[in-house]
Order: sequence, then C-alpha cells, then structure tokens
Amino acid sequence: MIHEKIVVEERNDQEDAYLLTYFWSESVELYPGQRRPVVLICPGGGYQMTSDREAEAEALRFMAMGYHTAVLRYSVTPAVYPQALCQLAKAVSILRERKDEWLIDEDKIIVMGFSAGGHLAASLGVFWDKPFLCEASGLQAGQMRPNGLILCYPVITSGEFAHEDSFRNLCKERYEELKDELSLEKRVSANTPKTFMWHTFADNTVPMENSLLFLQALRRANVPAEYHLFPDGLHGIGLGNELTANENGRGIVRCCEAWSQLAEKWLNREFPWWSGARVFP
Repeated sequence: MIHEKIVVEERNDQEDAYLLTYFWSESVELYPGQRRPVVLICPGGGYQMTSDREAEAEALRFMAMGYHTAVLRYSVTPAVYPQALCQLAKAVSILRERKDEWLIDEDKIIVMGFSAGGHLAASLGVFWDKPFLCEASGLQAGQMRPNGLILCYPVITSGEFAHEDSFRNLCKERYEELKDELSLEKRVSANTPKTFMWHTFADNTVPMENSLLFLQALRRANVPAEYHLFPDGLHGIGLGNELTANENGRGIVRCCEAWSQLAEKWLNREFPWWSGARVFP
C-alpha cells in the first residue's frame, strides 16, 4: 500500500490541508500496470473539524473493494469559503497530475463526503466548471472535475431544512450574503457528475430533505443518481458498524451497514476498477 501524507496547502493560521493516501501498490503478480479509480473522502464535522469516524475506516473499506482511496483533511473554521473548496479542487488536480506515478485512472475520480464534507464534495460537483472557482483555485476546470459523487447524509440546503451551524462556520460574517449561493440544490446543472446518495429517516441534525432536494435537482437536470433512505440511524454514523462507533456504541446501526455494499455495486457499474485489466470469464 502507498500510504503518504501529501500537503495540499500550507497554512500559517492552522494545520496544513493535506491528503492521506491509501493506494494499491504496483504488482507484477496482480494486475500489472492497472490504473485504478480513486475515491477521495471528505470527512464531516460541520466545517468546525474533520471527523476521524468518517475517514480512515471508510478509506480502508473502499480500498478493499479494489479502489485507490485518499482522505482530505481540509481547512475548517476560522478558514472561510472558498478555502476548503479550493483545497478539494487542488487535491483532485494532484491526483490527475500524478496519475502515472500512482497508476490512477484520471477519468474515474469519485469524491465522497459525509455531512458537511458532503456539502464540500457536492460544492465541487456543482462549481467545478464555474469561472470563479478557476480564478480562486488557479486551476483549469478539467483539472478539478470530479467524475462521480458519493454523498453520505450530506448538508445541502440553507433553507428550511438547513444545518445552520455548518453554513455559519463556512461563511462567518458573509453568512447572509452567501447562504443562498451555497444552497446547492439551486446550483445543480447538467454538468454535475453522476451521484450516489444515502440518508436516514431518523436524522434530525441534517434532515433527509437535504439529500432529497439535491436528488430532485439532479432529476431535473437529467443527471443519473442512485438514492437510498434507511429507516433508523442518527446523524454521523459513518459505516454504521463497530469500526466507526464511539465508546458507548453510538453509531452501530445494522440496517445502515448495507450502504457501503450498495455503493460498491454502484461503483462497479459506473467506475469499475478492473476495466481494461483482463477479461473475466
């Protein structure tokens, strides 16, 4: 496994933004020369922190499916919009720039986000082709384009069903000015990448209407999407099993464990890692 820390942006006021990679090593025995898709993970945390419960366990889970994975530790408060978005854009561009070194399929970069990390992932999904982000990041649109999104109980709307703290942490004194612009169900276009989403009915922190509003917008834009709603589970449950539970067992929700298996089936259909490697019987 190629496990490296890659600085995305050096910062003086807080910890650097960085990637942690979990890449398959080249092997002459297993698929020599095989370029694999990457699942780039943005943990949640209300733009106040990046949660360990939505990071390494998920990276290893999806690596075990055959995918390269990486975790982005992006800047949170006191950093403000669009700093984290520019860091995510830069992270995607780094994956493309170093595709030959890491044997990455540059046309299969999937950004996964949890909660506020879902808002960050979806923001890149709707803003990657916008001139303001090219100017702010110093990148061309094609360098930062995500090919797919996996959104896990995402923060989406700043309207009736908003997780207001996430937007206030992200925007600070520009909250009133920016909140409508960053209500992402209003920003979906035909250029938004195909998307897998899941949520829980019982989530009363980031209500399921967040993902439903995004799903409806995808439908109107004719963007392919798969959506799963589970009956139980409070907010922030990660994988839904012991690997991402806290010490009192919160986060173990058996009915939700299937989400990663469903995501694997979606990935295998839309972004198969073995494509071009060999012909299976």
